[in-house]
Amino acid sequence: MTEDSAGRLVVTLDLGGVTDKAGLMDRCVRDLALPDWFGRNWDALADSLADPSVWPEGAADRGLVLVVEGWRAYAEARPDEWAVAEEVFAEATDRGPGLFVTLGPG
Repeated sequence: MTEDSAGRLVVTLDLGGVTDKAGLMDRCVRDLALPDWFGRNWDALADSLADPSVWPEGAADRGLVLVVEGWRAYAEARPDEWAVAEEVFAEATDRGPGLFVTLGPG
């Protein structure tokens, strides 16, 4: 974890090699340190991203920037699923105060 110039915590979600929803959910658990109760579905992901209580320590107070990298292979392999993932990221950004999700290098 690092921080940006505004002091927000920056976490990278590395999707390199991911080509399906199950892989995406596994990476979310790993890279975002999601709790054991995380349901590994789109609704659970949206809820977790929008809930500062499950963000990394300190992020609720400072804000969280989630940089999604290595996403292109997934987007090409499963465009319909990737469209849902993008919607979840956008919705979570709208719902979660202090959350910003951005796409990094594909």
